[in-house]
Amino acid sequence: MEKAIITGSEGFIAKNLLKNIEDSYDLIFINEDIFENPNWITKTNNILHTFNPDVIFHLGACSNTLETDVNYMMTRNYEFTRVLSDYCKRNNSKMIYSSSAANYGTNNLYPSNLYGWSKYVAEQYVIKNGGIGLRYFNVYGPLEDHKGKMASVAYQMMEKQKNGQEIKIYPLKPKRDFVYVKDVVNANLFAAKWYGDYSGDWYEVGSGEARTFEDVLEILGIGYEYTTENEIPKGYQFFTKSSSDKWMFGWKPQFNLERGLKDYLTYL
Repeated sequence: MEKAIITGSEGFIAKNLLKNIEDSYDLIFINEDIFENPNWITKTNNILHTFNPDVIFHLGACSNTLETDVNYMMTRNYEFTRVLSDYCKRNNSKMIYSSSAANYGTNNLYPSNLYGWSKYVAEQYVIKNGGIGLRYFNVYGPLEDHKGKMASVAYQMMEKQKNGQEIKIYPLKPKRDFVYVKDVVNANLFAAKWYGDYSGDWYEVGSGEARTFEDVLEILGIGYEYTTENEIPKGYQFFTKSSSDKWMFGWKPQFNLERGLKDYLTYL
């Protein structure tokens, strides 16, 4: 049985991945508590060299797009990634890195916030070392209930409706590529299986459709109102959409927004 490390195993995507691979791999996890050790780099390397993983599914990160503490963000999202990637390069292990569509920022060229930059530079390091970067778009689905303000709009609005809260969305109809978490898990498994064909590059993981927040709420049957335009945050992305020519050849999403939300509602 192959050995695998999952980082961020308490996170949304990692929990979904774990459900799919726990019987297929000998697994260990590395999580946020590693940073409680002042010598976390040494401790991480000790874990890696003791366990000798065949593959690392690197999903752990600071995912708060509003975080402004540079040291906190870069330690977790870049330096930690660098340690893992260097190990994989030296030991011919597979490195599958969870990147982000935040890399495109507001001008579709480069990131527009600290989170995006941290993911971008880490991704570039990984692919230069021969790993795979997977740029996730707006992921939603089961097991995201702990994410608070970073949870998907679908989950947040369903919670607001359940609690009788006011539901408002931004005007001007921003569009997002909403990708169901089961498709993200399948992309990770596909990358691991065909690693030799896709290593050393990044790929998009999305639904291939740009949909409005209005679409999400109407599919869910939730009424809404609009905020004022001046409440839209500076640097807000108004359009994201993955391109099929940037997917791994042979992988494609199985869920459009309607099917994904139906499956999600069944789970909830």
